[in-house]
Amino acid sequence: MSTRATSPVAQQQRVAVLGGGPGGYEAALVAAQLGADVTVVERDGLGGSTVLTDVVPSKTLIATAELMATVGGATELGVRFPGGPTGDTEPAGSVSVDLGRVHQRVKSLAFAQSMDIRARLEKEGVKVLSGSGRLDGPQALVVTDGEDAGARVDADVVLLSTGSRPRTLPDAQPDGERILTWKQVYDVEELPEHLVVVGSGVTGAEFASAYDALGAHVTLVSSRDRVLPGEDADAAEVLEEVFRRRGMNVVSRSRAESVVRHGDSVVVTLSDGRTVEGSHCLVAVGSVPNTEGIGLEEAGVWTSESGHVDVDKVSRTSARGVYAAGDCTGVFPLASVAAMQGRIAMWHALGDTVAPLKLRSVASTVFTSPEIATVGWTQAQIDSGEAQGEIVKLPLSTNARAKMLGIHDGFVKLFCRTGSGTVIGGVVVAPRASELIFPVTLAVEKRLNVDDVAHAFSVYPSLSGSLAEAARQLHVMAD
Repeated sequence: MSTRATSPVAQQQRVAVLGGGPGGYEAALVAAQLGADVTVVERDGLGGSTVLTDVVPSKTLIATAELMATVGGATELGVRFPGGPTGDTEPAGSVSVDLGRVHQRVKSLAFAQSMDIRARLEKEGVKVLSGSGRLDGPQALVVTDGEDAGARVDADVVLLSTGSRPRTLPDAQPDGERILTWKQVYDVEELPEHLVVVGSGVTGAEFASAYDALGAHVTLVSSRDRVLPGEDADAAEVLEEVFRRRGMNVVSRSRAESVVRHGDSVVVTLSDGRTVEGSHCLVAVGSVPNTEGIGLEEAGVWTSESGHVDVDKVSRTSARGVYAAGDCTGVFPLASVAAMQGRIAMWHALGDTVAPLKLRSVASTVFTSPEIATVGWTQAQIDSGEAQGEIVKLPLSTNARAKMLGIHDGFVKLFCRTGSGTVIGGVVVAPRASELIFPVTLAVEKRLNVDDVAHAFSVYPSLSGSLAEAARQLHVMAD
């Protein structure tokens, strides 16, 4: 056992955590490691919405969709589908998805992951209380309902990790059957004949991509000029081209005003008066923090106009001894960031070595087909002069491994600091871009020079070879 875990100072500390998502359970594990007496209050199940209704379920669904997309392109590689309606040349009709079984697997995996987290916490001596909770001043939590209603947890340190929930529209209220949020899609047993997705941000784009691959007709309604308005423009352009080529109907610059159900169909009315009729509608227009009614104001915890908890780089709130992590803070809506916020909070609160949160080296991925992964400074920031950098973009269509795999869409893009050649960011658009972004993230985090990347061996043939080639081209540009 480490000396940190037996620290007498830490052993005297009582830590209460409200919310058992990544920010909460990772904080609890760190606090327990440092010898604190830790209690977690969780309403729905350990892992929170990340595990039960958001990241784990959606990426499990996307894994099935990814396989379907691979099958769809298999004929180019010489795979035959004699069971199809058009002889042995097309997969259409020979491969289909049982959405009920897919969703059963999704829920099963999410539940298993939640139980694994509970087992880990209990093994580390963390006490778990079931129910909703609220602050009773800055040094206590009370359980307001659920199995452990009435319990009170006094604490020296409190961490808030209450997450967020889907934002809804006043005239598009979900019914859980035809009008859905992303938490409700897993109760649909049959593949939607025509799914209308309202919202073209990360969540909307991911579900539109997944259901399109699964065989549903999809209409994606975007209020902006393009899909994924917050992502790299070149990457978003590639994805929108892929969407349209695959038959998806992308309706741009059109805000949804209302969604109304008529029996077994829904009608989405747009701001310009047009309507889109479908069998189902998924409303994906952002999220709101779960911060109402949990005693923040009374405890002296400040929030922003959007309702997010204000925190600094070590996760402290305005109330002494109260920290916050995850989506309720609005810092960066990623499970990895929530987890790091929770860890940093406990390292700081319990007196361990800690460095402030650094968002510049956070890698993120949009799990569409193809995936879009990014890290570091963006091209928009370089173009605007906010960052001084050089850019190289290489299409995957020239990569030997991509040709072998039948990959036609995508690219790698690498950014380095002008003069020094330090890698400051990058973008990968490709199948499994979430895996390919790691060497770029490592380069950004460790401030590697483009020559460090260029001189490292890359496998031939490999998609990652394009990253090394981009670094070699940047060597000349950075001088």
